[in-house]
Amino acid sequence: MPFNQGMRSTERNDATSVLGRALSVLRAFDEASPLLTLAEICRRSALPKSTVHRLLTEMTQERVLERDDDGRYRLGLRLFELGELVPQHRSLSDAALPIMEDLWEATHQRIHLAVLDGVDVVYVEILGSAGKPIASRTGGRLPAHATGVGKAILAYSPTAVVKARVDAGLPRLTPRTISTPGTLLRELQEVRTEGLAYDREESHLGISCVAAPVFGHDRRIRAGLSVTGPTGRIDPSRLGPAVRTAALSMSRELRESGL
Repeated sequence: MPFNQGMRSTERNDATSVLGRALSVLRAFDEASPLLTLAEICRRSALPKSTVHRLLTEMTQERVLERDDDGRYRLGLRLFELGELVPQHRSLSDAALPIMEDLWEATHQRIHLAVLDGVDVVYVEILGSAGKPIASRTGGRLPAHATGVGKAILAYSPTAVVKARVDAGLPRLTPRTISTPGTLLRELQEVRTEGLAYDREESHLGISCVAAPVFGHDRRIRAGLSVTGPTGRIDPSRLGPAVRTAALSMSRELRESGL
């Protein structure tokens, strides 16, 4: 089961308002299921068929959803257009992209920039290819404890944030994913000591990364920046200083921009 699909069950319980029901429909979609039939949306949203049919009609008219020739639904371009207006995404991306491009030129590996949303990381910008298919994508999310960018953020987050991740569970994405609170806490301490976080095939087998924290103008953790690629090409001793330097430059840019 996709991770975010398992998280939806608690969100559906309060879907009594029109907005709540519409969000339940949107949450039915995930990376593994970008195209859904009416019946599948009903099952995933736990809403009556008549309600879902009405919402789908209205949301399609507003371009929030799109309907293909086979009668299946997908998320529409209107959501993308609105997402591009989110201030945190836009301002952070504007400041980060030139530095990410320099980091890509220096490493020629996939560059990730992610922020924390609840107990997951959401990827706001990605440059380059990892050389093989991986689940990270712009706008996508993964549980924070299973990623380098997530651990870089958690290490400098308030204790309550780390506790929320632990309380939500530490699902295994691969056999190497950290799955016990004690191991996670020890690794976060190592991140604070070294200033770097690692994903050792914890989110994808065969893929590793080196990540560093990015801080905002208020000196609080704002994002995680990483270099990601096939494990054989990720040399922490060589890439670590490059990622750390880029993250420091990004933090300075955010401070000077008041972000």
